[in-house]
Amino acid sequence: MKHSHDFQSDILHVHHVPNSIPDRVALRVVKSMRFFADRFFAKRYGHRAVVLETVAAVPGMVGGLLQHLGAIRHIRDDQGWIKELIDEADNERMHLMTFIKIAEPSRFERFLIMVAQLIFYNLYFFLYLLAPKTAHRVVGYLEEEAVVSYTHYLAEIDAGRVENVAAPQIAIKYWNLPASARLRDVVLVVRADEAHHRDTNHHFANQLAKGVRA
Repeated sequence: MKHSHDFQSDILHVHHVPNSIPDRVALRVVKSMRFFADRFFAKRYGHRAVVLETVAAVPGMVGGLLQHLGAIRHIRDDQGWIKELIDEADNERMHLMTFIKIAEPSRFERFLIMVAQLIFYNLYFFLYLLAPKTAHRVVGYLEEEAVVSYTHYLAEIDAGRVENVAAPQIAIKYWNLPASARLRDVVLVVRADEAHHRDTNHHFANQLAKGVRA
């Protein structure tokens, strides 16, 4: 029988091994994005989270929109995909609103947020339109990297290199955290959300690879 910490470790180290050329391309693209994020933000995890969540809030809304249009165009049941994707987008938006309160980005960083969203939205829209399986795989890999980033963020908090400040009220209300919640509590629930989105998007990609559509 596994101990709880072993079980948690298994969940955190989930990785979809690419088994096709599109999967390998998706992984390479995400790893390239991770490389530039590491160089630009270094250990400023709060600011990294702001830009990460700006991008992460896009796929669910795009996927939900295109799944919705496909469902009404072909008059078919969506198998719950639309709600799952829209809920994902809203959840990622709440991540962004939370870390805006924590990191308090500068005007330049807010400008970066707008640019990142503009570029990523258009790229992801056409990717999902043309290759939905690859689009979900990209998100699955992005969420894998998000879990890693938030794990590093926790390590910085635990080591005392990042102040474990009080959790913003918006986070306390959204996740029903205790009034005494701190930043560490917020990062834990956000990481759990990202792990869920990772698994969901890899599942959707696997379903599409089998020819199963919503």
